[in-house]
Amino acid sequence: MTRRTGRLAAVAAGLLSLVAAAGVVVLTHESVAGAASSGPCDIYASGGTPCVAAHSTTRALYAAYNGSLYQVRRSSDSTTLNIGVLSAGGYANAAAQDSFCSGTTCVITIIYDQSGRGNNLTQAPAGTWSGPAAGGADNLANATAAPITVGGHKAYGVYIAPGTGYRNDSTNGVATGDNPEGIYAVVDGTHYSSWCCFDYGNAQTTNQATSPAIMETVYFGADKQWVGGTAPVPGSWATWSGDCSPG
Repeated sequence: MTRRTGRLAAVAAGLLSLVAAAGVVVLTHESVAGAASSGPCDIYASGGTPCVAAHSTTRALYAAYNGSLYQVRRSSDSTTLNIGVLSAGGYANAAAQDSFCSGTTCVITIIYDQSGRGNNLTQAPAGTWSGPAAGGADNLANATAAPITVGGHKAYGVYIAPGTGYRNDSTNGVATGDNPEGIYAVVDGTHYSSWCCFDYGNAQTTNQATSPAIMETVYFGADKQWVGGTAPVPGSWATWSGDCSPG
């Protein structure tokens, strides 16, 4: 989720990206206690810092949200299906995905923005760095590779293997320039790599690594060449301004 805490500037239009996040982007059961009356984005809004992008494949981030969380596409016939919640403010309808993907494989094609601003995430285009997806668009995540139980309910996170990425180059309401913002993600602490760029956050809209410090993201992994922190795994975390782009 990204929440804006400052006014927009008319420079460097913000970009939401899930560019090969180093793990499963999910909310754990502990994170959602009491969610029947309020979700994480309800709490942010009550503090005057509303979410301007709210992404989760496991549950609603608002108590009143009753729309789609994500879309899957099956390989057998390229048909797509939107996966919603079991009830308003509730958990993902994983059974609908299981039925739709039975006997074939599925990928996640869209991660919907629950904030109402339309900041959905789709397949990231090619970037300027060499890597697993160099020369072409990033890969889409396997829809069943990250099963998880959230509040007693089965759900699926987003499993980001090398070369996988989601991005939005035309956003609404996202902080730009040096305006303040908050970025929050929950990842699988056992799934990470030792390289850039495995992150979730706000970047340039050109897919170009044009200069340093043009991306503000949350990074989780073992790459410590810029700035890092401590974690209960032999990796590092950082809220990072860097110059990465997809691919």
